[in-house]
Amino acid sequence: MLEILSVTAPIFILIGLGYVCVMTRLISQDATRGMGVFVITIALPALIVRGMANKPLADSMDVDFLGGYALASLLLFVLGMLAYRWLRRANLAESSMAGLGMSSANSGFIGVSICAMVLGTEPASRAVAMTILVESMLMIPLAMAIADSASGQEDAGQLKRLALTAKRLMRSPLLIAICLGLFLAAFRIPLPGVALRVIDMLAMAAAPVALFAVGGNLHGLRPRGMLGDAAAISLAKLILHPALTALAFVLFPGMTPEMRQAGVLFAAAPMLSIYPILGMRYGIEARASATLLLGTVLSFITISAAIALIS
Repeated sequence: MLEILSVTAPIFILIGLGYVCVMTRLISQDATRGMGVFVITIALPALIVRGMANKPLADSMDVDFLGGYALASLLLFVLGMLAYRWLRRANLAESSMAGLGMSSANSGFIGVSICAMVLGTEPASRAVAMTILVESMLMIPLAMAIADSASGQEDAGQLKRLALTAKRLMRSPLLIAICLGLFLAAFRIPLPGVALRVIDMLAMAAAPVALFAVGGNLHGLRPRGMLGDAAAISLAKLILHPALTALAFVLFPGMTPEMRQAGVLFAAAPMLSIYPILGMRYGIEARASATLLLGTVLSFITISAAIALIS
């Protein structure tokens, strides 16, 4: 137990430190948002490139991992959406966002930090590239397409929105980093020593800065009056997602034990940090914010349990 706490405690201490610094106004919340931008645009892309470069293409992009993680996420999304719609008598847009909250992890901030501390930087950098692909290319577009179809948007408006989403994806630093890593791996182009050292320094900054930013951005979220929905979505995310991921990986026997463990750890992370922003479009930003806050707090218990199980 002490060994597990030695891994999880630093993670949540950093999150708590970010929260306290913003609460006491030692650092402004705008500053922590800037830290988040640094992680997403510079540090995390460096980590992804570092994990994929100088390796064979088959090692950089594990098809079994992609298939298993996508299968588990899709299955939970569909089941969660249908269950929420039936139990809460919610509309399709709300149900779709609930399903997304249950099935998409905070890979770029919390997931990669946990995995790096438990398994090391190399498997974390490989896994984060693949989980980001699943979330940004499959889960988020699918959930928003379903929600938009239920909100009475015109077809022309939906097509325009899809085109805008595709344009944003093409400009995403994370997806650009994945493409660059795949290019380097496919053509076996080695990175120069100086470039490697710079990338290593940036990659090392990704986890601590990301966790601090998560804590700072949680300040101000209020779960009052929404604990029922927030708890249901959070518990489904923190318990069912890693459980289904572990089961889905059984169907893909070619995976290494290390990558199986990485997938379960990423799935054990709370929901996307942009979950409230996505929910804002459908008028559920307050509920989404409450869910994100509660999910992050409860994840201390479930992540500790996940680490104990894979160990």
